[in-house]
Amino acid sequence: MNFDHTILTIILLAPLVGALVLACIPDREGSKLHHIGALVVTLFTFVATLHLAAHFNYSALPGSFQFEQNIPWITQPAIRYHLGIDGLSLWLVILAAFLAPIGVLASWNAIKSRTRLFFVLFLLQQVAMLGIFLSLDLFLYYGFWEMSLVPMALLIATFGRTENRRRAAIRFFVYAFVPSAILLAAIIWLYTRTGTFDFPALQYLAASHSISPNHKALWLCSLAFLVAFAVKVPIFPLHGWLSEAVQEAPTGAVMVLAGKLGLYSILRFSFGLFPEQSRHIAPLLIALGAIGIVYGALVAWVQNDLKKLAAFSTLSHVNFIALGIFTFTVAGLDGGVFQILNESLIGAAMFVLLGLLYERYGTYDMRDYGGLAVKHAWMVTMFVIMALAAVGLPMLSGFVGEFLILAGTMQTVFVHHVAWTVVATTGVIFSAAYMLTMIQRVFYGKLGLRPDEVRGWDLTAREHITLWPLAILFLVMGLFSPAWMHAIDSYSTHTVDIGEFFSTGHIQHYEFEDYSQDDYSVPIELRIEQHTDSFCMQHPNNCRLSAGPAVSAPGTDAANKEAK
Repeated sequence: MNFDHTILTIILLAPLVGALVLACIPDREGSKLHHIGALVVTLFTFVATLHLAAHFNYSALPGSFQFEQNIPWITQPAIRYHLGIDGLSLWLVILAAFLAPIGVLASWNAIKSRTRLFFVLFLLQQVAMLGIFLSLDLFLYYGFWEMSLVPMALLIATFGRTENRRRAAIRFFVYAFVPSAILLAAIIWLYTRTGTFDFPALQYLAASHSISPNHKALWLCSLAFLVAFAVKVPIFPLHGWLSEAVQEAPTGAVMVLAGKLGLYSILRFSFGLFPEQSRHIAPLLIALGAIGIVYGALVAWVQNDLKKLAAFSTLSHVNFIALGIFTFTVAGLDGGVFQILNESLIGAAMFVLLGLLYERYGTYDMRDYGGLAVKHAWMVTMFVIMALAAVGLPMLSGFVGEFLILAGTMQTVFVHHVAWTVVATTGVIFSAAYMLTMIQRVFYGKLGLRPDEVRGWDLTAREHITLWPLAILFLVMGLFSPAWMHAIDSYSTHTVDIGEFFSTGHIQHYEFEDYSQDDYSVPIELRIEQHTDSFCMQHPNNCRLSAGPAVSAPGTDAANKEAK
């Protein structure tokens, strides 16, 4: 049976149906029924996403989407149920599904009361994340974007560990919601100018300079998109919500709190709909990224609280990714997208390990620890593997992404790129300093106060099952990174090619396929200059950007088409 035309809906509905089923099961003290149900649902979702990698066409035309479902939903305004993936979203969908069962296992003992509420919110958050990665209709995307805010805020407010949890939840919600409201206004403005929310159609119009002749309005619209996404990353200095949210969020939730959604949205929508504006603002974002790398690393270095250290470590790493993607080089984009995967896995491992320490000793204060290596041989092993991946040790996954990002920063044409590369490199050195300092303070030296008072235990079988897949991936992704890069590179090359179009001030050419009633495909090449072709306006899913030599248009519209 061929699931290619329905697999994305199956992936999207599985956690939603699971959440509805779990909501019908009452809480019982000491019961693990909600844990088991959530684990089954997330494992099913992850297995379903593997179908995408197995059947993905890695040789498809750059800029095309696969496994598409494009169904009219609401007539007025024109909203479509349009899902699809490409080289950018393929591995992010699989990553989100992979981390979900890890989050359930990490919450196995940490969540002992109100388990129904926790796992219902957890699965709804999963639905929102997958919807963001899969949506190709801007209105549908925005629905999932807003949906991602509510479960996370409730998880922080309800399951935070201190009395500050509600303040942290409110701060997170306000920081995310206010820019999102501006984003909605920008989306509506795009619709009023174009009459569509469909991303491929909007991308076509953007490439042909057909969205609006008002450049100031386009700039404001692009900034509304960028700020909303930058806050969610967060890019320095828009990180005011991060530290408190990370400190309060339970382990299963904090694993997905920062990075993926905002960075993906920048790559997909800011770069896809506003390529010219994104390139103009890139030097500023490169500077902020480099500063954020060093700032996050230095603040992490001086922390005594392990959760604060993890928060500012996350800030440093996501700004490293921002630096790479705004270079607009193939190496920088490849490294940035790969590093999104890597940072998410490393962050998940770090937060799981910190949660396990807290379960045993009830504190995140490094001053209360020391000498744990004697008592927890397996735990210190996992901490060291995670730390080495985070600092970019060759042969581990962190090295690949960091090397490509630094190489891309050196290759970019933007001003002062060499200086910002040097600054970013010092951030790598600082990250090694705070990671290794943390290992030394927690696991070596004199036995600390808490380990002396409380009898801890090493990793259990469930905890081994939780952590070893992550540790194995650090090595496999470091040694066999081309397996991931093959899909990622198609997106990066296409994004850089679009920039080449803008360097000449007009589109060079489009390629698309026209499907007849007999389902017989006829490839056609359109060579156009500044105005949108009527066929592509009516069939945006069949029009794909590709690089090629500029062709001067003859005098008539009909003469601009050449059937091959």
